[in-house]
Amino acid sequence: MALVVDADTHIAEPPEMWNFLDPAWHPRRPVVVEVPPDTLYGGVDHMWLIDGQIAPKPAGRGGNFLVTPTSQSNVRDRVDVKSRELLDLTMRHEDMLATNCDVQVVYPTLFLAFLTHDVAYEVELAKAYNRYLADVWAKAEGWIRWVVIPPLRDIDASIAEMRFGKEHGACGVFFRGIEGDRTLDDPYFFPVYEEAQALGLPITIHQGQGAPALNNLVDIRRSHTFTHGRLPPIVAFRNLIANKIPELFPNVRWGFIETGASWIPFAMYQLRGTLRADENFWGPKLFDKYNMWISYEVEEDLPYLMNYIGEDHLVVGTDYGHHTPGTTDRLSADPSAQVHLVSQMRARDDISSATAEKILRDNPSALYGV
Repeated sequence: MALVVDADTHIAEPPEMWNFLDPAWHPRRPVVVEVPPDTLYGGVDHMWLIDGQIAPKPAGRGGNFLVTPTSQSNVRDRVDVKSRELLDLTMRHEDMLATNCDVQVVYPTLFLAFLTHDVAYEVELAKAYNRYLADVWAKAEGWIRWVVIPPLRDIDASIAEMRFGKEHGACGVFFRGIEGDRTLDDPYFFPVYEEAQALGLPITIHQGQGAPALNNLVDIRRSHTFTHGRLPPIVAFRNLIANKIPELFPNVRWGFIETGASWIPFAMYQLRGTLRADENFWGPKLFDKYNMWISYEVEEDLPYLMNYIGEDHLVVGTDYGHHTPGTTDRLSADPSAQVHLVSQMRARDDISSATAEKILRDNPSALYGV
């Protein structure tokens, strides 16, 4: 029987990660800075200083909310800080087993944000992240898998990092829905898709803020992450399908992670007016043909969504690592952290137990190849 795969967990990147940075770049390594707690930044009183910019930036345009660095006051008192940072693998493994999962797929936290306009520096930051995760994977002996970060403004470097990741436990290639000033249907990315196809790695599109122009349109306090974080993957889905990109790369698998799934009927309705196709195409047949998987959240109407997506192309993740700040309960969750999803899935009376196990086991195994 396939393992229960947690399709979406996170690392809170620790300062130790930058020990993997090339020594020549050490003077420009990200560092943690502190601001007075009585400022408008509130509990986010520690931030990364990266290339003259701060992250997280919890106020103003171009902002973001991140649970890294863990020294910020609304995170540091948690008992699971070292687990979040993948520094205490024993604790991380205990928590994974407590969620009734067998494998965690790890996504970044810091790299959900746009970090620098310096392409060469972006390459080095990605390399440091990838080598840190490769080191974790080697120590975890199989129960930690991860998605490689390609520095996408350098295609040659991206391909090199994908090959490194494939050799060191990566099971996906990280994208945000818009990268820089390019949507994912842009031919610029075709060499990356070609390499992903050759390596057997899926393109996994996670909610994130990869487009500076879009980021700077919204105030984080008013928009939260909806506009510049959760909408870009929907744009990616629409543009990939409208331009038939999956037909150019028929063996690439595509995952849409941590954006929910309730937008799928809306996106398919809009696509009907753009792309002529047999009416039967606008349903599970699309996901079968285009090798696409969607992560849904346990509060969504699963039977309704299965009418559009089918039962073979849904996955679900706990979002472990992005739990409620300021609590000492290691598995206490906010609405985005579904740490009890396995028991919740198995308790549902609106789907069969076989379908629940398929979503927990077979589908993420098919997406990630684990």
